[in-house]
Order: sequence, then C-alpha cells, then structure tokens
Amino acid sequence: MTEVGFCLYYYTIMLSRLPEFVDPLRFADKCRRVAGELSLTLFDRIEESLFERAGNVRVALDFGKDGRWSVVTGTVETDLVLRCQLCLDRLPWPVRLRVALGVVASLEEADHLPASYEPLLFDGRAPIRLSDLVQDELVLAIPLIPQHAACGDAAPLGPRAEKGKRENPFAVLEQLKNNDSKSS
Repeated sequence: MTEVGFCLYYYTIMLSRLPEFVDPLRFADKCRRVAGELSLTLFDRIEESLFERAGNVRVALDFGKDGRWSVVTGTVETDLVLRCQLCLDRLPWPVRLRVALGVVASLEEADHLPASYEPLLFDGRAPIRLSDLVQDELVLAIPLIPQHAACGDAAPLGPRAEKGKRENPFAVLEQLKNNDSKSS
C-alpha cells in the first residue's frame, strides 16, 4: 500500500460520537481522520451471522490523497461472536482489518485504480453512512459458513456410501420382467 500523500497532518474528529455520514471526497480534500467506536447493533447485514450483538467496532480511518486519487485508509477492529453453522454454538471471531479504499465514480474508473486499493463507489451526490462503509468491510471478513475447526473436521462431506453391497432399486422391476417372460 502506498503512503497517502499531500496530507502533512490530519484533522482528527474525536467526538463522543462518530459522524453518521461522511463525504469521502470532501474529507480527503481536508485530510480528515475519523476515529472512535460504533456499536455492533448498527450492522444489520451481519446480524444473522452473529451469536450475540454486544460490543463495539473500533474505527480509525484517514481520508486523504494518493496522487490524483481520493483514498480512505486505516483500520477496523472488533471481536465478533459468530454462530457456528454446524453446532450452532458461539464462535469467537477476532477481526483486524486494514482498510485501503480508492474513491471512484464508476466501475470504469475502478479499472484504473492502483492495485493497492479496493474501489469505493461514490457518486458525489450524497454523503455515505459511515456505518455502511464499515459494515461492507465486516461483511467481507466473515466466512460464508462460520464453523469451529473441530466441527468442520467432524462434518461429513456428503452422503455416506454404505459398506457392502447396495441393493438395486430396480430389482423388483427386474423380477417382474423375469416372471412375465417365464409365463409367456
């Protein structure tokens, strides 16, 4: 990841609450830093994966410039408690993410983004909800099927093949056919 340039200092927003909305382009022009905590109760798209929704997500995001690109870099950290999809018990899941987003207005523009950044699609019309930006990162950090390692080892991979000879489901038809040909 390249170092964010043109920001000799960051104006840090350290309020009792993080802003609900951010304008990534305006924040990047002003070299803003947003740091604080968001409650897990704000994240409805990960709710089904969670065993419990208690706790907070620690956020530290720097909005700045990298060449001509407006970028968002920083960290998102939390300790989630997921629901194991095999045993349905609690599954501690620490999340430590490095965020590196390049603000783009279109998918075509995203094709030209440096490889060290993931695209953040922003049309510039309305600010985006900070919790949505963070939630997008959390969604990517949660496995498709959360499970304990021990549960995964014990789970069958598919229908079990029985040992020994399997009965032919068409054996009855074969007997009828044989009986029919004998009686004719």
